Amino acid sequence: MATSARVALLPGDGIGPEVMAVAEAVLKTLIHGHDLPLAYDVLPWPATDWHRRHGAMMPEDALPRLREYQALLLGALGDPGPLSDPQRYCLPDGVSLAPLLTLRKGLDLWACERPARFYPGTVQYLADDRARDLDMLVIRENSEGEYVGQGGRLRADTREEIATQLEVFTYTATERLIRHAFERARQRAAERADSNSPRRFDGADGEPRESQVCLITKRNAQAFWGTLYDRVFEEVAADYPDVATHHELVDAAAMKFVQAPWRFDVVVASNLHGDILTDLAAVLAGGLGVAPSANLNPADPSQPALFEPTHGSAPDIAGQGIADPRATLFSLALMLDWLGEKEPIFYDHRPWQSPSGPSLPRREKSFRTIFSSAARHLHETLVSDLAAGHPACGTDQIGARIQGALGGGR
Repeated sequence: MATSARVALLPGDGIGPEVMAVAEAVLKTLIHGHDLPLAYDVLPWPATDWHRRHGAMMPEDALPRLREYQALLLGALGDPGPLSDPQRYCLPDGVSLAPLLTLRKGLDLWACERPARFYPGTVQYLADDRARDLDMLVIRENSEGEYVGQGGRLRADTREEIATQLEVFTYTATERLIRHAFERARQRAAERADSNSPRRFDGADGEPRESQVCLITKRNAQAFWGTLYDRVFEEVAADYPDVATHHELVDAAAMKFVQAPWRFDVVVASNLHGDILTDLAAVLAGGLGVAPSANLNPADPSQPALFEPTHGSAPDIAGQGIADPRATLFSLALMLDWLGEKEPIFYDHRPWQSPSGPSLPRREKSFRTIFSSAARHLHETLVSDLAAGHPACGTDQIGARIQGALGGGR
């Protein structure tokens, strides 16, 4: 087993390299400041520029090479920008964004978690001050459903064209996703209890619960998979009597996200529904500039997890040095916390040589403690930076400020 973790930084396209440069500098500061047993590589793929030079978004052996890492941090994929350059090398979305599906499916990362929490100092788009209590976790199915990629086009590019797009939903994938949502709900309730900030949700029996899982479907119009989701949700919920349950149709959920987002705790949804609702939740929580995400295989943490901001390549501002790197840094914090959770599988218990001192026995300072401390330090620093209400500035300036607050410098 490894005595240190290895991660890959994947800058990607557009503003990806800009925000990843900040993330790398911050990661160096954390490695030094917390004696993190962590090594990283910066990979030039997947990326549009790699496609320009090699005819593909990434090498043919990308997946086996990426499996050598414990985690991946991606900047962004898509139009590299800038939009002002009509001669830029730009690919169709189906090509430039294809690695996202390849990585999620190829690495079997079947759960996409996107936390949405309002932080003071971010833009409050809703007039109701209760929106400041927004703190939800949307868990999106990542392996099948509407994005299974099956279908085709008949008589393509003619007036008689017929396009089919197949959706596939299985009991196995549905059950593991919904069960994971209930596990996360319990975990969040425990964390709130530890911080003396409990929440209350009405159970079906009228008694309050400390957590809630809301299922999203469109069962009135898509009855087949909607009924499957309903059935599995009811079965799994029986194993979690301490968790309140709720159901919303996806269109009603979008409305209620805006009306009263503070009423949601954990939301579990299909691939497409989760994709749409998480962007809405991110905006309600202050914008895509502070929205992280994690693509995980909770049942098999030996698979490298993929962490990424949700803002995309932003070609309209690419190259201008004004992209907010904090969504990437929040994603980095999620990655560090997750690396701590992997300790029982990946790390042996021999002493490791810290970069700034003698070897430390695992019993004195475990990998879990080290990574969790670094993740918490970064997260709290980002929250404080947002709350300080600094005037708008560039990518590098924000990065330098975060580094300084962490005890480092660029």
